[in-house]
Amino acid sequence: NPQFNNTSTYVIYAHLLRQIATLVEADHHFLVHWFKKLSQKRFKQLVERLLQFISLRLFPAKPEEFPPITKCSWWIPSASKVLALLNTANNLVHPPLIPYTDFYNSTLDHIDLMEEYHTWQSFGNSHRFSFCQYPFVISIAAKKIIIQRDSEQQMISIARQSLVDKVSRRQRPDMNMLFLNMKVRRTHLVSDSLDELTRKRADLKKKLKVTFVGEAGLDMGGLTKEWFLLLIRQIFHPDYGMFTYHKDSYCHWFSSFKCDNYSEFRLVGILMGLAVYNSITLDIRFPPCCYKKLLSPPIVPSDQNTPVGICSVTTDDLCQIMPELAHGLSELLSYEGNVEEDFYSTFQVFQEEFGIIKSYNLKPGGDKIPVTNQNRKEYVQLYIDFLLNKSIYKQFAAFYYGFHSVCASNALMLLRPEEVEILVCGSPELDMHALQRSTQYDGYAKTDLTIRYFWDVVLGFPLDLQKKLLHFTTGSDRVPVGGMADLNFKISKNETSTNCLPIAHTCFNQLCLPPYKSKKDLKQKLIIGISNSEGFGLE
Repeated sequence: NPQFNNTSTYVIYAHLLRQIATLVEADHHFLVHWFKKLSQKRFKQLVERLLQFISLRLFPAKPEEFPPITKCSWWIPSASKVLALLNTANNLVHPPLIPYTDFYNSTLDHIDLMEEYHTWQSFGNSHRFSFCQYPFVISIAAKKIIIQRDSEQQMISIARQSLVDKVSRRQRPDMNMLFLNMKVRRTHLVSDSLDELTRKRADLKKKLKVTFVGEAGLDMGGLTKEWFLLLIRQIFHPDYGMFTYHKDSYCHWFSSFKCDNYSEFRLVGILMGLAVYNSITLDIRFPPCCYKKLLSPPIVPSDQNTPVGICSVTTDDLCQIMPELAHGLSELLSYEGNVEEDFYSTFQVFQEEFGIIKSYNLKPGGDKIPVTNQNRKEYVQLYIDFLLNKSIYKQFAAFYYGFHSVCASNALMLLRPEEVEILVCGSPELDMHALQRSTQYDGYAKTDLTIRYFWDVVLGFPLDLQKKLLHFTTGSDRVPVGGMADLNFKISKNETSTNCLPIAHTCFNQLCLPPYKSKKDLKQKLIIGISNSEGFGLE
């Protein structure tokens, strides 16, 4: 009803919402299926109206229009419950009627989120209301704040305990005990990092500081970022054999090769956890399915025999990694001829491992069970489950335990898989105007001709060149959760010949730009520089 857009009708609207919220479960199921059939426009209007209702109850423009908060404390819980029904309906439709981000209520960024989080921690989903019971309305930026504050509190708690232990043993406190201090050699980066993280397992929740052996310099953030960049580049190199890069989907996936020790997969999990914990954006290309598995379950089970990293998977998940294979399996499902006679397949699959072809049965006696029109759905499901769950179980379990050894927090229960990906890798949405507004300068002023040329060129770049520029200068073509301002991007004057190309210090998000005399020269040199940098362009 359009009347409910008017705040004067909110008392009636609130009572209607309470009636819907208190319906029995069977009626809620009926409503969810009805919501699914709404047009996108109508569905979006309902969501926006509910979000506005919550925002205006929290921060009313005219408080006198509403009853005292003590008399209508049920308004927001009722509206949130109805929003939950709409969110459930949206998740049941493929593709969703609206993006999950359309459920975010940015007004919540301005309330005491930690109080909401602690209420939820203390009372769970009982009668005490908290927005954390309905995490789909909390923006990724707000969730990052919750996770960071929770991380900081854990860091402080661990550091304080270390200090108390030292004092109780009458030992002199050392500031280094407050940090996770990593001392590694560049020539033995992976092995040294693995040894350090294994030895200092109890310190993972302390603030990270990195030292490269034989090199002077304090870690003010640059060395930590360089350690992440170098380690990720080395681990994900095809020659290393831990991950397979799929060119069709531009992503990495876990190698199914069997080995005696999966500790390096645990290291990658720890790296991802440390990145989230220390607000570092990683240049990692995992498919969305990886983050779904990482939250299966979101809290590490107390029983170590409980499987982890296992989730329900579909051809859509496989398509994100191996699109050709997913397409072939989809064609098998829709094939109108005789599957058994024409495909001559059994419930057995083959994989190459170190040059040797190995066979695996998808079910007991699978090599003797033909795939038919009747059982092909089961075959496809078992095949996908084998590829994405069973064949890499030990690798992914090590990775899962590594990540959760750092990020063990109930705050993870608030996240969708897509949001974990954004926390780890950043957002793909670029806003170069926002970058221009937040850029700092060293040796230049923003009114200098070279800088004006630079922004004219960059703002006119197509998206692929803008991404290359970001990757060249920061080590990643994605943006932190807080937006471009969180990059602390800097352009420094490079007093060299204008025949030289720009260079980048990726560890400090810094671009060193010679004072080119013309826009044409700057554009030419910049494109050459960002298009031909190898690896991360580390300096």
